[in-house]
Amino acid sequence: MTARPPWLAAQSRQLLAQRGHAWLLQGASGLGQYTLAVELARGWLCDQPTPEGACGSCASCHAFDVHAHTDLCVLMPETIMIELGWPLPEKAQADIDDKKRKPSKEIRVEAMRDAVEFAQRTSGRGRGKVVLVYPAERMNHVTANTLLKTLEEPAGDLRFVLASEAAHQLLPTIRSRCLTHTMAWPSEAEALAWLEQEGVKPVDASALLRAAGGRPEDALAYANAGGDPKIWSLLPKAVARGDSAALANWAPAQAVDALQKLCHDLLAVKAGAAPRFFQATDLPPPASFASLSSWSRELARTARTVEHPFNAGLMLEALVSQARSALNSRS
Repeated sequence: MTARPPWLAAQSRQLLAQRGHAWLLQGASGLGQYTLAVELARGWLCDQPTPEGACGSCASCHAFDVHAHTDLCVLMPETIMIELGWPLPEKAQADIDDKKRKPSKEIRVEAMRDAVEFAQRTSGRGRGKVVLVYPAERMNHVTANTLLKTLEEPAGDLRFVLASEAAHQLLPTIRSRCLTHTMAWPSEAEALAWLEQEGVKPVDASALLRAAGGRPEDALAYANAGGDPKIWSLLPKAVARGDSAALANWAPAQAVDALQKLCHDLLAVKAGAAPRFFQATDLPPPASFASLSSWSRELARTARTVEHPFNAGLMLEALVSQARSALNSRS
């Protein structure tokens, strides 16, 4: 089980001590938005809460931990619910089991309508009710407007916690109805100590944290997926040569993320700044500003559609070809 990240403790105490019916936890990926949202919901529902959060031993905490709390409504894309072990609604699970459809990558409007009905019910345990939305940016326009109506006129015992890695994508009207908390970045020492506690080798932790841009949960996810710091360090010059094996076995979304980091670092070096994700010695000579800027825009466009059901192999080859062209342009 993943240990509680130490940089979240002070944030949890601060938020639990404040009032408000809706919180928006925002910030870059890998800083613990989901973990903090769960801690808040668990603390709000606990029968014997402390300033540090939930007691961890009451009936409410037990129901929460086994994902069976009657006063908690979790709104997530079905793909993420499955990944994190949250049970799907009975009809949704039946449809997926019968192969009528695939798990949704968005928060479905049907789930949001269930949440509206949940909001109108009486609290089962008398400690109020909580709606947890993660990642909040995965709501489409219809889903977001359905949530907005409940946010505008919440029941007296209902609280919301929305967690997002792209809060700018949320409707301004949703953001305006929430108290906003921007996630704090951990110190490098805190992040490295936590990664080592999670089983990452000390020799790898620093390199993985750098590859993740200082975001410890992203670094841990990369390590758990079999990410090798040595492969990461070889990536820039490999794609500059057009070596498509550099991205072999990578999901398209991971490949685009890595290439965006490489493009960022080359633009930084070109401007006289230090790279963030790679060592300077790992980078090929930077191409022209025009070429790198054009490549950056292409990668941003690709990122918006990267989860569509394209042929992954062909897409990776196209990404490497595009990278080679951009990295070898000097005019």
